[in-house]
Amino acid sequence: MTLGELLEQTERRLRRARLHYGHGTDNPLDEAAYLVLRGLGLPFETDLHLEIGRGQKRIESLVEKRIAQRIPVAYLLREAWLAGLPFYVDRRVVVPRSHLAELLGDRLRPWLRRPTRRVLDLCTGSGCLAILAARAFRRARVDATDISAAALVVARRNILKHRLRSRIRLLRSDLFAALEGEHYDLIVTNPPYVATSAMRRLPPEYRYEPRLALAAGRDGLDLVRRIVAAAGAYLTPDGVLACEVGAGRHAVERAYPRLPFTWPAVGDPAGGVFLIERSQLPADLA
Repeated sequence: MTLGELLEQTERRLRRARLHYGHGTDNPLDEAAYLVLRGLGLPFETDLHLEIGRGQKRIESLVEKRIAQRIPVAYLLREAWLAGLPFYVDRRVVVPRSHLAELLGDRLRPWLRRPTRRVLDLCTGSGCLAILAARAFRRARVDATDISAAALVVARRNILKHRLRSRIRLLRSDLFAALEGEHYDLIVTNPPYVATSAMRRLPPEYRYEPRLALAAGRDGLDLVRRIVAAAGAYLTPDGVLACEVGAGRHAVERAYPRLPFTWPAVGDPAGGVFLIERSQLPADLA
């Protein structure tokens, strides 16, 4: 059997199974390519005419688990990709898929009025955004925090994998609690933002992810409110907060009708990510 034939067979099986996608892919074809190629340890550009030998049994096992147990492929492979980079993942962290990855780098620079020397990644999880920030801002030092000690173990593994230990500092912290006196030119955060009603409707795939990293109260803004209230005290005068809220744009705008959020075009048409400058945050929120 060739690689191309195995991909076609896998796609058909996934399509018939009516699975939910959203952990790195959004359709059966891409999911099949992800599962088969990386399950075999092959690069994504591998020739589809390659003959597959013993590896077919491994793929069969992975496909059976994906369909029967609804386990996201990233957890099956212990690998996720974001912005073209691989990251180690397991069930201690959510699967990397943040739209902030689209902004880190040139798309964010117009909002940054000064050289970016200090960056904070709140709720770092796997460490993926801290790593992308360190790569985008080559002279910056990055702090990455998470309340979960288990998540920080995964983040440390990824930081070592990408050889950034000298530039990224990991801290266990409930949001800003361990950062007294620190100031940042850029704060990025992909906090929990799933509302209680949405948590009840989550497909089985999402239930493999840590609830601590998803659930955020009745309207999904429990953590966002705390971040907006405190961020000003940790930003430099020209600093910027970039916060992901998924489909929560309307909830954010209802909660803060007078704040001039900017909503850059990213993958989620319902909102995705907001930006706000330190100078736009009222003093009574800081």
